Amino acid sequence: MEHRVAVTGIGVISIYGDSPSMLFAALCDGHTGIHPVGSMPRNDCACHLSGQLTDFQPEKYLKGRPLRPLDRVSQLASSACGLALENSGWDAEDRSSVDLALMVGTMFAGMHTIGDFDRTAIVSGPASVSPMAFANTVISAAAGQTAIWHNMRGANSTLAMGSISGIAAVGHAADSIRRGTSEAALAGGVDEFSIESFCGFDRAGLLCKNSTEPERPIPFDQHRNGFALGEGAGFLALEELAYAGERGSTVLAEIKGYATAFDYSQGKDRELAVRTLARTMQAALERSGKTIHDIDFVSASANGSVPRDCYELMALASVFAERARDLPVTAIKCGIGEALAASGPLQLAVAIDILKTGRLPGIIGLAELPPSCPLQGIQAETRDIRARNGLINGVGLDGNCCSLVIGLPD
Repeated sequence: MEHRVAVTGIGVISIYGDSPSMLFAALCDGHTGIHPVGSMPRNDCACHLSGQLTDFQPEKYLKGRPLRPLDRVSQLASSACGLALENSGWDAEDRSSVDLALMVGTMFAGMHTIGDFDRTAIVSGPASVSPMAFANTVISAAAGQTAIWHNMRGANSTLAMGSISGIAAVGHAADSIRRGTSEAALAGGVDEFSIESFCGFDRAGLLCKNSTEPERPIPFDQHRNGFALGEGAGFLALEELAYAGERGSTVLAEIKGYATAFDYSQGKDRELAVRTLARTMQAALERSGKTIHDIDFVSASANGSVPRDCYELMALASVFAERARDLPVTAIKCGIGEALAASGPLQLAVAIDILKTGRLPGIIGLAELPPSCPLQGIQAETRDIRARNGLINGVGLDGNCCSLVIGLPD
């Protein structure tokens, strides 16, 4: 027998603040969080925009112990997890009696820590490198540090599937609960903004440019020219539905189905890329027991990428067929930028508010859809919709794709 999976808490650290309601309200009001890159050295990068957090203070969320062992990524993850635990009612006493699992998705983990560690060793010699810094250079450091900080004694896993790692972690954790392997888990994603990742994406030609046109990291826009790199953390508290009832937890939503697939051409073969994402969405719908007629909105992965936004449009048109033209679609990376592994969990947090309020945020800055766009339900304005079930997409930069169906409990 498969168990049902309830979402009972959310914790976010985003460019808009530290609560899902702040994130949702800013998107609905059309306020973008994308801004000029700060005082960080840009190493002659062509991009001038980012979704970098400017006021994150870990001391606000992590109290009572020194923060020195935690680098920035571990601080972001531990802070968001603490908010999710608080939101779901998992106090310290409850956590001491249950093996609460943790699954963390990340693309780069502590990229800046790794860069600093290597630079110090090369410039000043191995003797100058801090042993404490080395502990944070491994990709699983954030998961370990977060579990230690919050006394989470269940299974501890790190998922590395590129930029979709966060939503994939939620899907994998949900599958674990569905199979009966776990009763409860925290799952989500985290990635930081660093000079190393910023310059890497810029040199790969993926960031929005200001060469011949203004920078337009606007999902689906006809004149989009790349994404703005963001950062953040988002985690969901998941529980088996009956167990959540016994605990007296408030059920915010239900994870109904999840699927992944891989485009081995990594976006180079348009037909294969579209077919892979379409197959992913179809599998998620099948596993959820829903059809295209049950889906009331889509939270797209689109981030302003010229080819990948097009692939997602084509895949949505293929899957939703006659429904595609008027299908309500939102894409929150218009406001937060491409936050890598944090993006998917932040999409889920917004989707839960869409289910709760029936309001669909518009795509901030959208001026013109591509000619012959098969989806006319993509709009710049926030609007009211019927919302019981939503489809969340994650389209990776490396070929990984995932889709997740979330909805109100049946």
